[in-house]
Amino acid sequence: MTPYFEYRHVVGLDETNVVGNVYYAHFARWQGRCRELFLRERVPGLLAELGDGLKIFTLTCSCEYLAEVFAFDEIAVRMRLAELTQTQVAFTFEYVRVREEAEELVARGRQRVLCMRAENGGMKPARVPPAFRRALTPFLARVG
Repeated sequence: MTPYFEYRHVVGLDETNVVGNVYYAHFARWQGRCRELFLRERVPGLLAELGDGLKIFTLTCSCEYLAEVFAFDEIAVRMRLAELTQTQVAFTFEYVRVREEAEELVARGRQRVLCMRAENGGMKPARVPPAFRRALTPFLARVG
């Protein structure tokens, strides 16, 4: 199995709706959080590049919901690299409910980001920084 970067999240009451399950928009927020923690841990120098004009824009974000999630569920958000081009990165996400007895896939997601750089008062596509590329390579999802 392809390695993944994992972010563990315990669902809070504030993330549920009146019915008691997690409001769908939180899944997209967890994707973003997983990606940010990956960058913090695996590409610490990227923050300096972001301060020097590099921008990372989310182009698409989607989620397929397979089971309801409730308050105090522990969710492992597992991110893999789906595609890496000169200027874009596509990720896949698996949302897994973690329990002592078993794990359950509760959702799947995808996200595509674009690197751009501020230049001459405008924005232009920029290459994915080398350190970001190196950090992503071990997480390439293999189609089997």
